[in-house]
Amino acid sequence: MGAWYWIGVFAGFGVALGIAAAALFAGRRTSLLAPFLAAAIGIALGIVFAGAGEAAAGGVGGILGAAGSLEVVRGALARGGARLATGLLVAGAAVVVALLALIPLVGYLELVAVPALGVRLRRSSGKRYAGLRILARDQ
Repeated sequence: MGAWYWIGVFAGFGVALGIAAAALFAGRRTSLLAPFLAAAIGIALGIVFAGAGEAAAGGVGGILGAAGSLEVVRGALARGGARLATGLLVAGAAVVVALLALIPLVGYLELVAVPALGVRLRRSSGKRYAGLRILARDQ
C-alpha cells in the first residue's frame, strides 16, 4: 500500500489515542493534558514505526481526537454518569476507532468526524429538552 494509506492509519490511531486519553482523564482537572499526551504518544509511535508524515498524522490525530471526545466525556459526567463506567465505555470506543482506522480512508474520516462531533455537542449542550417537564406539571 502507498504512503497515503499509512498516514491515514496513523491519523486514525492518533484519534484513538486521543479518545483513550480523554477516557483516562475522565472528569479530572488535568483533562486538558489529554490532547498533549495523545499527541506525544502518536508522534512517538509514528517516529518509531514509520516516518515523519505518519508521526505528524498521529500527533494531529491525537490532538483532534482528545479535543472532540473530551466534550463527550464531560457531557456524560455532567448528566450523572459514573466516572469509571464512562471511562471504560470511551476506552472501548477508542479500540473500535483504532480498528476502523485500518480500513483505507477511514482514518482520514475519523480525523474530521470526532472533532466535528465534539463541536456539535458543545453547541447543543446549553439547550435542555422540556418534553418531560411538561408532563410533570399535569399531575
